[in-house]
Amino acid sequence: MQQLPLLSSEPLMEDSGGRGTRGNGAGSWSPHNDELELPVLTQPGLGVTTTTVTTITQTGGDWSTGLFEVCSDSSACLMGAFLPCCLDLSLAHQYGECLCLPLLPGSTFAMRVAIRERFKIRGNVCEDWATVYFCYPLALCQMIREMKRRLKSQIYTVSTALECS
Repeated sequence: MQQLPLLSSEPLMEDSGGRGTRGNGAGSWSPHNDELELPVLTQPGLGVTTTTVTTITQTGGDWSTGLFEVCSDSSACLMGAFLPCCLDLSLAHQYGECLCLPLLPGSTFAMRVAIRERFKIRGNVCEDWATVYFCYPLALCQMIREMKRRLKSQIYTVSTALECS
């Protein structure tokens, strides 16, 4: 014996075999029908987008230029000689830090240690402190040159894959 729901907003109708069905038949399914009519519940989408970013950075070794090789970048040399505070702001910006960072005491020293650690440059904290304390403009020029050379060698590969469902 077939049980039908007692409460329904659709009228009870009989099909050709004398069986009771609800609704107009479109989008409904009955175990007694030979045909399967299902409504479209979801539209197929574009799928899932996957983005992969690969960064290749030269790491290890020594500083790419020496402390006294200021002539290899003339703009950094001039800024370091006449406006080292502006060069410090530029360095903070290139490193991705807040522009207020150079106003804090010891920030240039901290950035030098961070650059050395980030690019796996040989050295130690004592050498970094002495370089920044005794040769501040030269240290800034060396750090800016290092950032330019190391960041220029980065390669970004973005690949997008669509998976349709």
